[in-house]
This record gives sequence, structure tokens and C-alpha cells, in this order.
Amino acid sequence: MKKPPIVTSISTAVFSLFLAGCQSVPAPEAILPVPQEKQVNWQKMETYAFVHFGLNTFNDREWGYGDSDPKTFNPARLDCEQWVQTFVNSGMKGVILTAKHHDGFCLWPTQLTEYCIRNTPYKDGKGDIVRELSDACKKYGIKFAVYLSPWDRHQANYGTPEYVDYFYKQLNELLTNYGDVFEIWFDGANGGDGWYGGAKDVRTIDRKTYYDYPRAYKMIDELQPQAVIFSDGGPGCRWVGNESGFAGATNWSFLRAGEVYPGYPKYRELQYGHADGNQWVAAECDVSIRPGWFYHPEEDDKVKTVDQLTDLYYRSVGHNATLLLNFPVDRNGLIHPTDSLNAVSFHQRVQKELADNLLSSAKVVASDERGGKFKVRAATDGQYETYWATNDGVTSADLTFTFTQPTKMNRVMIQEYIPLGQRVKSFVVEYKEGDQWLPVKCNEETTTVGYKRLLRFETVETEELRIRFTDARGCLCISEAGAYYAPDATENYTSATSELRTFPFAILGVDAEEAKKCSDKNDQTTALISGKEIVIDLGENRTIHSFYYLPDQSEYSKGLISSYELSAGTTEETMQVVAQGEFSNIRNNPILQNVYFSPVEARYLRLKATRMVDESDSLGIAEIGCQ
Repeated sequence: MKKPPIVTSISTAVFSLFLAGCQSVPAPEAILPVPQEKQVNWQKMETYAFVHFGLNTFNDREWGYGDSDPKTFNPARLDCEQWVQTFVNSGMKGVILTAKHHDGFCLWPTQLTEYCIRNTPYKDGKGDIVRELSDACKKYGIKFAVYLSPWDRHQANYGTPEYVDYFYKQLNELLTNYGDVFEIWFDGANGGDGWYGGAKDVRTIDRKTYYDYPRAYKMIDELQPQAVIFSDGGPGCRWVGNESGFAGATNWSFLRAGEVYPGYPKYRELQYGHADGNQWVAAECDVSIRPGWFYHPEEDDKVKTVDQLTDLYYRSVGHNATLLLNFPVDRNGLIHPTDSLNAVSFHQRVQKELADNLLSSAKVVASDERGGKFKVRAATDGQYETYWATNDGVTSADLTFTFTQPTKMNRVMIQEYIPLGQRVKSFVVEYKEGDQWLPVKCNEETTTVGYKRLLRFETVETEELRIRFTDARGCLCISEAGAYYAPDATENYTSATSELRTFPFAILGVDAEEAKKCSDKNDQTTALISGKEIVIDLGENRTIHSFYYLPDQSEYSKGLISSYELSAGTTEETMQVVAQGEFSNIRNNPILQNVYFSPVEARYLRLKATRMVDESDSLGIAEIGCQ
């Protein structure tokens, strides 16, 4: 028998020793809590689309009352493939459709209610937009998911056990008739005092128990086991505590089990998670590409810019969350060209900024290394499933990268191998200038990492970069590290108030300097006015037909008006009500609110809060005005 060459024998022996060495180094133990495989796959999607479309689209509403006529729903050119092509070109990995919003109108031909697409002119009542979008997703290779509002302002039996059964029959239809869904979205806006069928009504429910969510979890696990469940507190993924599209720079993927529920009053803390949490519930950042969630023609020139969307990417995906970007489909049934262009251009911008990982060709040295397949080079091999790990008990360590020549950079990316848990508590990024190590200049704390952390900083040019992990919950498990150079972009953000127009006015009984804050076109100044109503004096009789109100824009918005009454008259004594209603979703999305009414001759206008978001005894007003 012919003997193998000596060289081959030696090579085989060396390779065998290498494999034996790799196998002899055990992987780090997981640190609880850890994600399920489907939660890891969900976070790898990074960005996906939201679609708000329904009767609200055709009736200029955000939260419909459940009284709009289904015959008003008639998109002449609806094309779900146009939607999906936009998402694909924007780098989105899936889409979530509002199959039923709070108004109770269903976009599929359910047999459970007449308040559905069967009774609209669209396709002579034979349409099914849930199916059309699901089919388009299959055709173009992205994932599909559904939003089903637990709150229903149309159903007369809302608030009773019978409604809960109805809700679960709806959920069953959506889970069994449209193929795989990657997420189920349960909105945290859930009943209580409100408007039903166009009239004020009180339907008090216990948000913690009324919907019997364990029943939903069991149904979803049986029918769609791969689906991640969204609600304020998960269990699959959580709301981020705002509708502005960003997570905290410190963002733990944990919550304390059983503590957060729909309508959780400490919702702001969801931006950061619970450092001591015992359940894996990563954050999802939902935000609309326009001020509102549903389409409004007057917002065609208020679409978020490429700069704004890029900033949100870094503050959502780059802060250990996912980005759920909403597209308000227009009344033709299409995504508006401006929305589409800006979304595609934003994706191209991000791809360009993070295209060339400068660390992949740099020499790298670690201050501690577990060895085997967990050596430092695993952190720059472009493979998420491989990772550099430190030895057990080593919770701080440095990665030092050396370049062959001075290199410009202004971005750093770090990823942890989250199947073994989230670990990093703090880190520092430094560059070498001469003989000194200096921290890069950025505008946020460098604490947690999680699935992905993106850090933007002032451009440096250096031959050495160092990432210092200064504290962690256990030994380090770093899947990827990257550094990038992105040409500095000019961030031209347009203020929400920059083009507001109003007749000159004074506010009776309010200090003049405080009142000026209400019309200075600066959304960062807020007038806090005692009481729950104000009277505006226009100085002379005017013909007015509209009123606008921008609430407090600070992080912890104060004095938000939930429901209102607007009166006008030529004298204070003769004012009569010209409009009343609610400022829908103002707590979570405190955008500019516009009220339109039949033209009236008036000098005085009274805004009265008939209901406050937080029962405050003062009004927080960034801007008001009338025309």
C-alpha cells in the first residue's frame, strides 16, 4: 500500500491537534436571562416596516371612533407589491400591517363583524388586504406580521367577556389563514374613558386582566410558534416607551417579569430596560416616517428627511433595539413617492457609512483571550456566530487595533453574542495621539452593548484604536467589532413649528413673557399655564376656521390635553362651542394637533381641557395659534 507523503501526514497531525485544542476550550456559561432562538432571529432583522391603513386614512383621523362609514374606504390604485418593493429597496426585512386598529375596522373579510372590508367599495367587497400583503411578502422574500388592536371602539360589547371571545376569534383567523407571521403586535392603548361610536362613553377595564393575555400566548405558541409577541412588556419584545424611534444609550434587553403591563405608568423606563430584569424582552422602536401614523395630505411636506432617519437608525438599531418604521399608505392605496424616496435613500446612506470595516485588516491584540475558537480574530471575521471570549471571571479587557498607516474614522460598532446573554456594562473607545490614549468625543454614554451598539464621534486620524471593556456581568463574549469612516453629514432638521402661521394674540390672565412662549416658533420652549382652560384675545374681530396646539415637547411632557372643547365669539360672554373631540394618542406621540371648524367671526377663543392625560392642574403649551 502506498504511504502518504510525509508533509501530508504532518499537516493532518497539526490540524488534528488544532481541532483538539479548540474542542478542549469550553464555551462560556450563559448568563441569565437569555433570548429564545426566535428572539435572536427577530433582532437580526434590525429594520422592518409598519403600515397604518384603514378607514382613518379616508376620514383624516388617527384614532377613529368606530363610526366612520365603510363606504368611504375606496383606494383606487391599491398595490401591495408597490409597498413591499419599497420596503425591500429600503433594506426592510419584513412588514407589520394594522389588520384592525382601535376603530375596529378589519382589513380582512372576517365573518365576525360587518365592520370590515366586505362592506366597502374596494373590489366590490371581495378584497382582502391582509392576504394581498401576505402574498406580496412571499413573492419578494420578506417576512409578514400583523397588528391586532385589543381595544375596539366599534364593538358594542367591548368591556364584556363576550368581546374577549370575539377578539380571540379574530386573532385565530389572522393566525391560521395567512401563512407564517414573524410578530404579533398588541397595542398598549386599551380602553377606559373615551369615545365610542362618536359619543363620549366610559368603559372601564382592568388592563392587567381583561384580555386574558395568557390565552393569547398559548394560542400563538400553538399556531405560530416562531412569532415574537409585542406589547408594552413583551413577552417577546417590548415597546421602547416613546413613539419617536429611539432607545436609550443604556439599553438592557431585560425586564422584571410580570411588572410591565399595557398602560404601564413608568413607561419612560422602557427606553432603558431593567438592569436587574429576569426576563429577556428586547426593545422595538416604533416611529412614523410622518408626524402622524395614518395618512394626512397636509403632512406631505413633513416626511422625515434622510438625515433624520439615519439618526434614528443609530439611536435604535445602534442602541440594541430594532427599528419599526411606519409608512402611512395614502388614499390611493400607495406609499407616497416622498416617503419611498427618503426611506430608500436612508438605507443607502447607512450602507455607505458602514460599508468598509477598517478593523478587518488591522492587527488586533486582546489583553485576555479564552483561546481555542474564542480567539480575538473571531471578533473581526464578519461572522456573528463566532466570538472572542475572555476567561471565566475576566469582566474587563482591552482590544487594541493597529493600522499600517494613519486612518480616519468616526464610527465604531460592537456586537455581543447574545445567545449567551447580555453582559457589557460599560466600555470606552480611545485612539492614540502621539504617546497618549485619548477618548473619542461622542455625545452619549458608553455603557451597554447588547446585540449591536453603534457609536458616532468626531473624526479622528490615528494608527491605533482601543476598545476597553471596563465592566461586565460575566466574561466577555464579543461577536463583532468594527470601525468606519463616514463623511460628516450636515443634520438639517426642520422644526415642527418653523412654518406655523397665526393671527397675533394675547392670552388673558397670563404673564406676557410666559404667553410669548406659545407663539415664538420654538418647540423647545413651553408655557406652563395654571388651570385647565385659556382664553385667547385676537385684539379685533377675525374670521377664523382653524386652531392648532403643539403640546410640551420635553421628554417628560407635562400638561397634555387629551380631550378638548373649543369655543369662539365676538365677546367673552357670547362664546359658543365650535369644536370638541380628543387629541388622539397625544401621550405617546405629542405632535402638532390641528382642529378645523366652519368659519366663524370671533375675537375671543377659549380652549378648555375636558380631560387631561395625567390629570395635571396646568396646561403645557409649546405653541398655539389660529387662522
